[in-house]
Amino acid sequence: MTVNLTLLTVMGALYACGIYLILERSLTRVLLGLMLLANATNLLILATGGYAGLAPFFSKDTDPASYNDPLPQALILTSIVISFAVTAFMLGIIYRTWVLARQDDIQDDIEDRRVAETPSFDAEDDAVIPVETSEFPLPMRGPDGSAAAEPTATVEAGGRTLLAEHAAQEEKPGSGNIATDTNTGTENGTDTDGGAK
Repeated sequence: MTVNLTLLTVMGALYACGIYLILERSLTRVLLGLMLLANATNLLILATGGYAGLAPFFSKDTDPASYNDPLPQALILTSIVISFAVTAFMLGIIYRTWVLARQDDIQDDIEDRRVAETPSFDAEDDAVIPVETSEFPLPMRGPDGSAAAEPTATVEAGGRTLLAEHAAQEEKPGSGNIATDTNTGTENGTDTDGGAK
């Protein structure tokens, strides 16, 4: 099978431009990126389909090995229909966004930012010693049957060793816990009103 370097070069350029445009905040540029990706995919399917052969019904005496493969053509046709539907859908979204806000830029969601700033540490799930969360904790028994002292559950979080209950308080949004940064001597975290400093 021979490789068409021109098709591969154009396909790579279309993929690069399409991915770059998809990462923009403007919906119009995202739409153009999707269209470029769809066309690059069509070229990819065409390039992987093999050499150009004869039509399947060219002649009765034609060797079946010299037929053109119709599957890539069918896949490209399906890809064109799907990309047309996605383009129409994106045009509808762009039009509605322009009617409502007179802009097509994607805005930041405040709730998404709050979720992104929430630490991924969960004191109950990530603790080395499981923290008893039952309303009626069972007393721990030692090897001789007597009640053993309750171990203090500590966890490693952010380079510090914390008690499990303190770590659980720190992960709650709007907590009053304020950690002091040892390098700068400043306070970071959240204030008592729940807003980030």
